[in-house]
Amino acid sequence: MSGSLNPSSLARLLGNWHAGAAPAYRELADVVRLLVLDGRVPLDTALPSERALSETLGISRTTVTAAYAHLREQGFLSSGQGSRGRTRIPRITPLGTTLVTGHGLTTSGRSSPGPSGPGPSAPGLAAPGLAAPGLAAPDGLIDLAYASMPASGEVVHRAFAAALTELPALLPGFGYDAIGLLPLREAIAERYSSAGVRTTSAQILVTSGAQHALNIVIRALAGRQDKILMEHPSYPNALDAIRVAGCRPVPVAFSQAVHGAADDAGGNPGSSSRHVYAWDMHALQTAMMQQRPRIAYVVPDFHNPTGQAMKDAQRRQLVRAAEAAGTVLVVDETLRELNLDGAVTTPVAAFSSGVVTIGSLSKSHWGGLRTGWIRASEPLIQRFAAARTSLDLGGPVMEQLAAAHLVRAMDEPLPGRLEALRRNRSALLELLHGHLPDWEAAWPSGGLSVWCKLPAPMSTALTVIAPDFGIRLAAGPRFGIGGAFERYLRVPFTLPPEQLETAVRALKSAQDKLDAAPQLRRTLKTAPAVAIA
Repeated sequence: MSGSLNPSSLARLLGNWHAGAAPAYRELADVVRLLVLDGRVPLDTALPSERALSETLGISRTTVTAAYAHLREQGFLSSGQGSRGRTRIPRITPLGTTLVTGHGLTTSGRSSPGPSGPGPSAPGLAAPGLAAPGLAAPDGLIDLAYASMPASGEVVHRAFAAALTELPALLPGFGYDAIGLLPLREAIAERYSSAGVRTTSAQILVTSGAQHALNIVIRALAGRQDKILMEHPSYPNALDAIRVAGCRPVPVAFSQAVHGAADDAGGNPGSSSRHVYAWDMHALQTAMMQQRPRIAYVVPDFHNPTGQAMKDAQRRQLVRAAEAAGTVLVVDETLRELNLDGAVTTPVAAFSSGVVTIGSLSKSHWGGLRTGWIRASEPLIQRFAAARTSLDLGGPVMEQLAAAHLVRAMDEPLPGRLEALRRNRSALLELLHGHLPDWEAAWPSGGLSVWCKLPAPMSTALTVIAPDFGIRLAAGPRFGIGGAFERYLRVPFTLPPEQLETAVRALKSAQDKLDAAPQLRRTLKTAPAVAIA
């Protein structure tokens, strides 16, 4: 069973919900519904009792009763016993049968088919309609499903040239190494030590990218039906790893805020305010203690898809909460090097020896390298290595030799790449403000993308029609569970400004089509299967 929401927490999320534009019960129900759709109230969460919520909000119990009844009629609240209904998402199947995603059962009680075929989904996760990894956009389409950059060409080429001269010395060996080549592990360990996290080569396991690393960690530490806490929204491929492992996700929503006037150095172009997202530490700590998840997977530098950085004080709170709950904290630092605004943060592993850290060269240098790693205590590294052998027997030797050179010279290509990303970010935000002013684009302090709040729930419909306008998108619900985030879209700024302008104009044309034909938002319910990076 998932958690519950106390009256004070729900009141805080509701904010100034009663505008007086409609009956109070309708306004209350509408705001709760949007909180569920936006993922700020997780699925399968018990709402406060009618009496408790009415007392907290200072309204009549009749108003709360009517609001809950309205939510049940719309399919956003289960009947349950008494008034403690649990949140859910309604969905209409092609046959017109109401499907409650996150439970995997139709109203007839049979397992429901997912977008990619029949069969039950893992608890709490709708079948996502996966595509083959590495599936590229067809010729002529601008790919906004991938948040990744071309290679830092000369640097990568030089590293492979050096690796080629070192390869002959390794050829007499078997070439299998489940831990990873020592020169690369030493280089990664030195990188952590220089950042203030004392690390030895024995605390590093080299993997074939961050996704491979996460799969190894889950396989070693969690079994089927074990709970894994995650941010909501989160990285789609991490959600897929949880689903494939048969684990149960425990989503904890971000909170949204609007900061004051933006300045020229770091502000959202053309806007007097800056929309940002923040970790709800109270919700994280509460979920940790209530749910006691086996693993907590977080991306504090820089969160994908929002681009936010977690403050050091929050990192300490998170570490303490994980230790108190007996939860293994798994920190994904794949985007840590893409620090666009110079945020000063301490690696989470500096606060506890029990933290497991995942890293990669895919975002900082090139996705084609397929080189990542796990940093953890020596006993855990041995446990991960044992779990790895059921997946593969080690990574490619040439790539590891080249990666050792890249890690030792990590800072060489970064200044130029970060400057290009800052220009692209400014260009994208200005284009969105100019062409799509009703979109709320959250300011990312790092990473590769902007998390946009749309004026209406239309993310999937936009994704379906996007190829007609020359672009490929990743629908917002792919970043959450149970159909959440229909009002959101991740837009990468990895393309040069001229291509970003073409892409934003295409987004505007696609939205215009949906605005002219509102029925498309209701009928286009299944996004095409696309790979996301």
